[in-house]
Order: sequence, then structure tokens, then C-alpha cells
Amino acid sequence: MEITVQWIRTSWTKASRGGEAASHRNAAPIGFALPPAETTTSAHVIRMHERDGFESYDTQEDRAKVDVQLREADGRLRVLPRVQPLFALPPRPRRPPAVRLALGQWVRWQLNYRFSSALGIRDWSYWLDTFNIAYGPVDADVFLSTPTVFINEQGPLR
Repeated sequence: MEITVQWIRTSWTKASRGGEAASHRNAAPIGFALPPAETTTSAHVIRMHERDGFESYDTQEDRAKVDVQLREADGRLRVLPRVQPLFALPPRPRRPPAVRLALGQWVRWQLNYRFSSALGIRDWSYWLDTFNIAYGPVDADVFLSTPTVFINEQGPLR
């Protein structure tokens, strides 16, 4: 069956943690219209970074490179994003269970991370990963609508 994957990574530094910069970051989209797929296993990958004013840059990559487990069984798609790297904050002692999508459904799953440099020399950096995943045939604007399932796995970043 057809599986559509869109992975959005928004990254920033402490400079965008508050005020006008944070407002600009928070206004970044969490869903985009889909381009024509290059292959049946392509994923739509979007990157937005503070240094570029959170302008979106999109590519298509093989679905296997996206940090999410996808498994079809019994007419449903099991979806569970991987949390990587394991040393990233915030800690996630208990994660939500995988989502099982029926045909025509889609999930938006968000995870955030905080990192420091290896020696603590530079300021913290942050990521927000948004996974939009649909099961079955979809229109190009599917991820601009309200998801069937929304999982907010964002923790406090301090």
C-alpha cells in the first residue's frame, strides 16, 4: 500500500528562544504541500534553520533514511519515530506507544531535542522534528489539513 512520509527538521540556537526571534521560529510551518514523488519509497524532507530565517529547503530522500519505524500488518500501518541520538535532551523515560493507521489516515508526530557542544564551549542548539505520515493514496495538500492522530512528544528544553 502507498505510504507518504514528510519529515520536517527545524533547528535553532539560544538566540531564537525568546521574543521576536521565537515568534518567527514558532510561525514556521509544520506541514507542506507534497511535490511529485521521485520514487515509491521517497520521503519529502524539509530543513529550516535559524541562520536562514527559518526559510524551508526541501529535498527527497529514501524513506529508509528517515528516523521512523514503519511496518504494515493486518491492513494497518504501524508508525513509531526513533529517538536519536540517545544522549539528547529532554529525557524520554516513557514514550507513547506506536500509532496504527488505517487506510486514509495520517499522523503528525513531533519530538524536540536540546544539544550542547562536546566540551560545552558553544551555546545549546535545538531541533524540532515533525513527522507527517499518511497511509494510502493522498492529495498533495494532505499535510496542510488536520491530522487524524497528533502526538506531541515535546519535552521541556529549559
